[in-house]
Amino acid sequence: MDNRAEVREFLLSRRAKITTRQAGLPDAGTRRVPGLRRSEVALLAGVSVEYYAKLERGAIAGVSASVLNALARALQLDDAERAHLFHLAHAADGTSAGMRPRRRPARQWTPPPSLQWVLDRFSAPAIVRNGRMDLLATNHLGRAMHAALYERTPGEGPPNFARYTFLDDDSHHFYPDWDGAADTCVAILHTEAGRDPHDKALHDLVGELSTRSESFRRRWSAHDVRYHGAGTKHFRHREVGGLELAYESVDMISEPGLTLTLYAAEPASPTAHALDLLASWTAGQQHAPDSLTS
Repeated sequence: MDNRAEVREFLLSRRAKITTRQAGLPDAGTRRVPGLRRSEVALLAGVSVEYYAKLERGAIAGVSASVLNALARALQLDDAERAHLFHLAHAADGTSAGMRPRRRPARQWTPPPSLQWVLDRFSAPAIVRNGRMDLLATNHLGRAMHAALYERTPGEGPPNFARYTFLDDDSHHFYPDWDGAADTCVAILHTEAGRDPHDKALHDLVGELSTRSESFRRRWSAHDVRYHGAGTKHFRHREVGGLELAYESVDMISEPGLTLTLYAAEPASPTAHALDLLASWTAGQQHAPDSLTS
């Protein structure tokens, strides 16, 4: 994941998504490729065509925040895309490591007792993952909900949502909207790659998935990014059937680089009854977290 190549492909992909009508420009002449021309992006951003061409070749180190903001406006980037552009620029000029409050601990990470207490107090599924989509900690119901991931994770290391999604056919059953889940998974990985371009484990994961999954390769080449804050997800659990769960995801200030996701079912809904059934089936089993990769 060379930074210059990532910058180039990201800007090209965003430019291709904007039409002249969306940009408020006249549609003049036949276009060989979709989206805006370089000259049109330069006009909208208030820079020279030569300067924008240099940026699109990946030479983004040292670019000022005002220029990055102008590019974001010209390309109509959303909040996640704008943040990704800034992360790429910081990585290019070497400032990303200093700006990121990310610890580099030993490779083994165990949820501290206080975090596990918090998870266990929550009555619906709760999980903790990192930006590589490793499932690092759960409460009891969260583990029961993701039992297939744990059972299908070979040997060492934590379950990984990306490997499960793209390399395990069971994921097509677990995610009724598999395409949506796959798109979200890759967008989160791309967002993490922009934040932490020197994460070797992430490089290795992307290389593995690119080699083994055409579906992953196609989505990775789209260079989509997103925030994963809140919404509704659908699952199909093999024991209790369909689940429609609202979720809230928050970055953990006390554990930089980790995300806590809390799920909840509408009261008295079929999903609430299904979670009650799942909880009753697994009651009495003690959750004992393993040491996991962070």
